[in-house]
Amino acid sequence: MKAMMINEFGPASVLTYVECPKPAISAGEVLIRTAYTSVNYADIKNRIGNKAKANFPMILGLDVAGVIEETFDSSSLFKKGDRVIAFPRNGSYAEYVVANEQLVFKIPNDVSFEKVAAVPTVSFLSYILTHQIVKISSEDIVLIHAASGGVGTMLVQMAKKLGAKKIIGTVSDMEKASIAYELGAHHVLTYDNFSAQINEYTDNRGVNIVFDSIAWNITEESFNCLAPYGTLVQFGNSSGKAGHIKTSDLHNSCRNVKGFSLGTTRAVKPEMLQDVAQDVFALLKDENFLVPIANVFTLEDMQKAHELMESRQHQGKILIKV
Repeated sequence: MKAMMINEFGPASVLTYVECPKPAISAGEVLIRTAYTSVNYADIKNRIGNKAKANFPMILGLDVAGVIEETFDSSSLFKKGDRVIAFPRNGSYAEYVVANEQLVFKIPNDVSFEKVAAVPTVSFLSYILTHQIVKISSEDIVLIHAASGGVGTMLVQMAKKLGAKKIIGTVSDMEKASIAYELGAHHVLTYDNFSAQINEYTDNRGVNIVFDSIAWNITEESFNCLAPYGTLVQFGNSSGKAGHIKTSDLHNSCRNVKGFSLGTTRAVKPEMLQDVAQDVFALLKDENFLVPIANVFTLEDMQKAHELMESRQHQGKILIKV
């Protein structure tokens, strides 16, 4: 089979299109013939790498949409030909991948294959963030950082569907604001002095919920506009730097911070994903729930896909057709 591998950590140029053996499956696993995969910011972090965790050659990629090619035995919940999305065992940038059945989800017949292919990671992540980690009510003013990205576009729509009082989005460039407005944001601004602008916009009431996938100074500044009893949900660090939180920012104001990782959940609590899968598919079935696609690349052009992700010039998901 063909796959996109790396043999060292580094820039997008380390991605190499190669021929390699088709993987074998074990008990409780299935082999999937890939139709689509996608690029998530975690892929960029994994490509840049951590020397302590080097295990080359390495296939990157978090999610896949495809068709069951092989099951281990007759006890499988799946059969050859089933359309599925999955979180593979050893990366998704390949023509065939292996996944544990606990992390494989059969796509209902009335859900578009192409639509669901773009969002396995971001849809599950966004649903759990907004329905379990913190529940949005009609009284909440919600701040969503990186509102034009893959997760951000899902969060904006879910906040709207849950009836948030106001949805505020931040973007790196106001040219990206249109997609956030189209999906339901009431106010969009850049990161430049965003907390002061939000306080002015909210008559100094601030926001009740912050969804932060950036960290560093964005996390720190978010506390300048987080209302008393508000919640900051931290689920990524695309800035590459940790944000610093002081305990005095919490107990004096009765505010709180929650953390969430889809990667940790896949490894430790996969049942959480099974529990919400049908709700996620129901959302994607809704014609009013949009899945903005920034660009579609082939597997051979994965370097260009990574470069687009790193440029932060995209709006929506970066999809790979295999």
